[in-house]
Amino acid sequence: MIKKLKSVFIIFLLYFVLPFTAQAKENTKPDLSAAFRVINTWLEAQRDYDNLPGISAAIVSDQEIIWSKGYGMSDLEKHVNANPATIYSICSISKLFTSVAIMQLRDAGKLRLEDRVGDLLPWFDLKQQWEDSGPITVRAILTHSSGLPRESDYPYWTGPDFPFPSHEKVKTKLGSQKTLYPASTYFQYSNLGLTLLGEIVAEVSGMPYTQYIEKNILKPLRLANTRTKLPEDLWRGKLATGYSAVKRDGSRDMLPLFQANGIKAAAGFSSTVEDLGHFASWQFRLLENGGEEILKASTLREMHRVHWMDPDWETAWGLGFSVRKVDERTIVGHGGSCPGYLSNLMIDPLKKQAFIVMINAQGVSPNKYTNGMREILKKALSTKKEKKTEEVGLEAYAGYYNAQPWSGEMSVIPWYGKLAVLRLPSEKPAQAITLLKHIKADTFRRIRKDKSLGEEVLFERDESGKVFRMWQHSNYRDKIK
Repeated sequence: MIKKLKSVFIIFLLYFVLPFTAQAKENTKPDLSAAFRVINTWLEAQRDYDNLPGISAAIVSDQEIIWSKGYGMSDLEKHVNANPATIYSICSISKLFTSVAIMQLRDAGKLRLEDRVGDLLPWFDLKQQWEDSGPITVRAILTHSSGLPRESDYPYWTGPDFPFPSHEKVKTKLGSQKTLYPASTYFQYSNLGLTLLGEIVAEVSGMPYTQYIEKNILKPLRLANTRTKLPEDLWRGKLATGYSAVKRDGSRDMLPLFQANGIKAAAGFSSTVEDLGHFASWQFRLLENGGEEILKASTLREMHRVHWMDPDWETAWGLGFSVRKVDERTIVGHGGSCPGYLSNLMIDPLKKQAFIVMINAQGVSPNKYTNGMREILKKALSTKKEKKTEEVGLEAYAGYYNAQPWSGEMSVIPWYGKLAVLRLPSEKPAQAITLLKHIKADTFRRIRKDKSLGEEVLFERDESGKVFRMWQHSNYRDKIK
């Protein structure tokens, strides 16, 4: 009898209690819809104001890409729309994959971080011009403190052809180059250094660099749209076309497709915001679960820690990852800049958040967009939610209001029971938001920084009852859409 009652209880638990428990857990997810709407409005406007051909962006929360979108065109002439699946050169974000490969080999006992580069690469003959310099080690290259020159001695960042050297050409010129500083003295970003780490991956593993990366990182993580090169057959379609910085006449030149060739370990990869989102999710998963997946969890934590602090006490670097403090939190990641492309991957390991931006043009800072998305999300999560007041009908006020000779347009967006007024354009969108509290009818008041109420903001309706104007300080803006 007791056994039968236990069985009945278990069935009851499975069919009635657990679904409600799962639903309750689902309902605890924060409502970020207003934040995503502001982000969408801001990025759409900034693309126009910054005169960008195209931009793709994504936000990751733990194992989920919670928001992603593309703006503008991946190819202007062919009118190909940018979207989250658009492929871009990620340039220096390639260094993260090379760094992961090095740490895999370290964990496998095939190299040590204190190994001298010359001991791992028999042909390494770059001149050390400082007699009292410490050794150029794998660790020093990972932290950009090796004293190596920034580049291999070729003009591959020079247009219009961008002649990236082959593997053999990099080796040929190495002996004619010399160190810039003694090792472990200054931070000096070095594409040459990470190129040499790619050579070490091939030398130590016994297989070509590309083959190693595909077999040991890309395929296990199912990053199907991430490659160690730019896929030529997809160019001007799924692979975005790169454009120059803005010229004096406001135009941008279309740039030719390039391949990083012998510099691929430092700057040759292509990917999508979705794939880099999955790359970030892998890190969150590994850090939470522990154990080993591609890397040991302890190794990834080691990579995220500061291993080099420059004498200026401002520039810090982990093992492959940039590391900085934002809001008293550790933020890791990397940026990328190649002919016609910009990208940024920003990861908050503790909050399990990642922000990714890719652009098919030069001349702006992609960090502005990842920082902006993060700040808007932070503002949404810290906003006290008002009880829903359906009778107010906040959506009636939403839209764009015209620019004035002294300032750009404004966007009004419902924001958790309030109205958010976003000034456009804005380098720091979260700071450019003014919140309005509903008072009565079409009257609102500005919420000051100290939470007290400021001046009235009035909305005016036409004869049909539609809002068409916003008044503030006895002046008005007309609603344009």
